[in-house]
Amino acid sequence: MKKYKVNKTYQEINEKIRSGKVVVVTAEEIIDIVKDEGPVEAARHVDVVTTGTFSPMCSSGAFINFGHSVPGIKASKVWLNKVPAYAGIAAVDCYLGAAEPCEDDPLNKVYPGEFRYGGGHVIQDLVAKKKIYLKATSYGTACYPNRMIEKEITLRTLPSATLCNPRNGSQNYNCAVNLTNKTVYTYMGTLKPKAGNVNYCSAGQLSPLFNDPYYKTIGLGTRIFLGGGTGYVTWHGTQHNPSVKRTKRGVPVTPAGTLWVMGDMKTMSPNWLVGVSLQGYGCSLAVGLGIPIPILNEEIVQYTAISDEEIFTQIVDYGHDYPNGIAKSYGQANYAELKSGHIKFQGETVPTVPISSIVKAREIAEILKNWVLQGKFILGEPQFTLPNA
Repeated sequence: MKKYKVNKTYQEINEKIRSGKVVVVTAEEIIDIVKDEGPVEAARHVDVVTTGTFSPMCSSGAFINFGHSVPGIKASKVWLNKVPAYAGIAAVDCYLGAAEPCEDDPLNKVYPGEFRYGGGHVIQDLVAKKKIYLKATSYGTACYPNRMIEKEITLRTLPSATLCNPRNGSQNYNCAVNLTNKTVYTYMGTLKPKAGNVNYCSAGQLSPLFNDPYYKTIGLGTRIFLGGGTGYVTWHGTQHNPSVKRTKRGVPVTPAGTLWVMGDMKTMSPNWLVGVSLQGYGCSLAVGLGIPIPILNEEIVQYTAISDEEIFTQIVDYGHDYPNGIAKSYGQANYAELKSGHIKFQGETVPTVPISSIVKAREIAEILKNWVLQGKFILGEPQFTLPNA
């Protein structure tokens, strides 16, 4: 066991939150505090550091119960605003994937496709309190004889609607270039030929898992900002891969950890769940995520003081290498360079394009900071933290 000069518990920090004595700063503000005061004094002074990220999360969706009809139905196929949902769960439960396109979408038949409406847009419309047209069909059973229902639903009339992101908050991600001679359309956005642009997708120093690189405070039961409401980390996410190369500060230089998160859609906002159309690729959902990092000791506060200059990502060719399963890096860039608007790549100055919104990430960190300061948000102590190796 390491010996620390500062030792706090979740219970002590939560008591400070309840009494209005808690000190909360954002992940950007803590950088200068640690630089000026040192990690020990910063850990004594600060109780919580808030983080934030807002970007497309293709691995997103919603578990929806749309209520029993009379006579009852065991739905085998379900559509919401003509977007197919998976009905193989129970009689009136379905799962709507954010990346599912509308049934009559032309897809990429006219290339590049526009993918104007899909599961992510339905989710946004639901939390915006819009009416959604539901159709369900069935083969009929003795206990559920109805073979079809059609009705309008709203978020208010649904018995339950749960946002579920099996892979969220990716800890680092590639930045993408296209080294071929033609434009390509990817989940990282449109990439011009011959490295005409570099696209990246992370909030850098504000991103949650960069501020807790070894998942010492994040795990099952961690309470989070999700989609404008309150959610929870419920498991490590799909493609969670903590055993990657890291810097001396513990920061992974390639994609690493991910989070499985869930929350009640009835608490959420269309400002923080936004349907996305990725030209030539498909539909998605931009999700607002923010995680408070409890400052239990000086080690944790040092992790939260990481800056964009110290966080590196790999430059990967999405024109040829990535689609062909070739794992190759053409160099690396830090997030300060990427956020500046251009980087040097193969002797040329190349413009950079963020897929993740740093403006929204800052706003999330500030909102979460105010929730904690106002006593509206109590920290959830994880039952166990995420696998870190």
